[in-house]
Amino acid sequence: MRALHHKTAMYAGLALAALMAMLAQPAVSAPAGANRPAAAAPASAPRPPNIVLIVADDLGFSDLGSFGAEFATPHLDALARRGARFTNFHVAASCSPTRAMLLTGVDNHLAGVGNMRETIPREHFGKPGYLSVLNDRVVTFASLLQDAGWRTYVAGKWHVGKEPHNLPDQRGFDRSLVQGDSGSDNWYTAQRYLDLADRVDWFENGKPAKMPERYYSSEYFVDRLMGWLRADQAAPGPASSSSAPRRDRPFFLYLPFQANHLPVQAPAEFIAKYRGRYDAGWTALRQARRDRAEALGIVPPGTPLAATPGTPDWSSLPPAERALRARHMEVYAGMAEAMDHHIGRLIAYLKEIGEYERTVFVFLSDNGAEGSDPYSVLSGRLWLRWQYRGDIAQLGGPDTYGVIGPHWASTAAAPLAGYKFYATEGGIRVPLVISGVPGMQTDRIHPGFTHATDIAPTLLALAGVPHPGSSYRGKPVEPLAGRSLLPVLLGQSDQVRTPHEPVGYELSGNAALFKGNFKLVRNLPPMGDQQWRLFDIVRDPGETRDLSAEMPDLFQAMQADYQAYARSHGVLPMPPGYDPVRQVEINALLNVYVPRFQWPALALLALLITGGYLWWRRRA
Repeated sequence: MRALHHKTAMYAGLALAALMAMLAQPAVSAPAGANRPAAAAPASAPRPPNIVLIVADDLGFSDLGSFGAEFATPHLDALARRGARFTNFHVAASCSPTRAMLLTGVDNHLAGVGNMRETIPREHFGKPGYLSVLNDRVVTFASLLQDAGWRTYVAGKWHVGKEPHNLPDQRGFDRSLVQGDSGSDNWYTAQRYLDLADRVDWFENGKPAKMPERYYSSEYFVDRLMGWLRADQAAPGPASSSSAPRRDRPFFLYLPFQANHLPVQAPAEFIAKYRGRYDAGWTALRQARRDRAEALGIVPPGTPLAATPGTPDWSSLPPAERALRARHMEVYAGMAEAMDHHIGRLIAYLKEIGEYERTVFVFLSDNGAEGSDPYSVLSGRLWLRWQYRGDIAQLGGPDTYGVIGPHWASTAAAPLAGYKFYATEGGIRVPLVISGVPGMQTDRIHPGFTHATDIAPTLLALAGVPHPGSSYRGKPVEPLAGRSLLPVLLGQSDQVRTPHEPVGYELSGNAALFKGNFKLVRNLPPMGDQQWRLFDIVRDPGETRDLSAEMPDLFQAMQADYQAYARSHGVLPMPPGYDPVRQVEINALLNVYVPRFQWPALALLALLITGGYLWWRRRA
């Protein structure tokens, strides 16, 4: 059916902070269409580091070699050795809420993304905090860097709003090539990954992009970023000596991959390396990952392995089913390695042009691994069988659709429990690597609680660019909620927050509150029973021992803290009977099928009414 669908320091020492602050308004040589004045930087001021922010999509907690994975991620592992791994870093349990917090340093509800467009109940849509896109009360740190004269670029998945005022060119990026929605095929640019939107929307510099029909997403995004950097390297300097050449100004690269979002796809040469690697099944792999994570110091010695209720015994599955499921995981591993390979190409280019040593790298995943399986839902199964082939031998290549499902997804988080969408640690605890910060201690592991809102203040502190607080360009904005990680990176502190500072979280009724080493959590079915539980997530990151009965005072106090968070952040209760899978189907029906067929349906209705009227007149 392909013919029917075109496929397509307080933080670095006071002296360093003062030097960085001198660059708050360095020279700007704006690209066409940018509305920013040029300013001259003091010739004696040192240039702050470049920043590369890399976001993987739906990659699990232990899905890097340096966090316990068995597949090869040598370039990211090298960055980890050169920098620091944060092993208690938390995000939202789905894509756009995390990206909203990441870009703004503000809780996702206050940023307007209290839920995703795909999963939001109709009762919530459009209410304060529930626009499903960035609102006008937040400023991205990219905008602040751009105002300060930085070169800013993004290539990849955007997913925080495709309205003209929310596209990257209006949110702080000089050059941009983005996919506006939740995902798409990794081989054909026009192919949707599910029938959740009427088309795949690509934008370049704020306008509809002309995309190649065929590409591989991870390769293409890196190519675009390197192309912009090459153009800057080759560009002549400005005629006026009062402004620095564009190539001499620091840059911010934002690289949000589609890997490893559905459909799981990768070039054959990467998949081939894992042939037979998963034949022993998910239980054996979960244990192996737990053991490697412990040996690496990612989790404490003796960390219990979280249970995975409902996971079938691998040996009880028919041989053909085991072969198919193992093949899906081989593709998943190949996709992660392909992403790492293309990150390596970017690193090599930065070394070639002499920028690597003065570049800070930040890598994270936007949430845990994807545990849903579209093939398990009739509407999804019918659509996928119409759009894609199911050839196991070709799985991962063009026209095929890989999906690891809930059992491998929980394995991708081992020894944690759960996966994407839920407030379990496997859904919201992900790998974070920060590398290249001047003066940082290298090859360190930081087990203290950190949060997605901490990235923006960290990068602003690195750049020496202040946040405007509660007002930006004369309009009110939300102040930063996060904390800078620089004191921890520079060895000035061993914690980002005090043990008594609460941090709340909610998405689609799955909720949590963090305080010190403890986590209060509630999940909806099937991952939970809507009851609050209490865990020590430092000693027990797998959430295997509920402490609510042992620590009743803390349990009650943290529930009160959560209620205060929900009130202050405008968290809405979920409608009775809310089910995320059913809600996705309802939203697809209303967002895609009703607009698509309303005029043909009305025309048919008019025809039937007219025909009925003529028939009645003839009989009369």
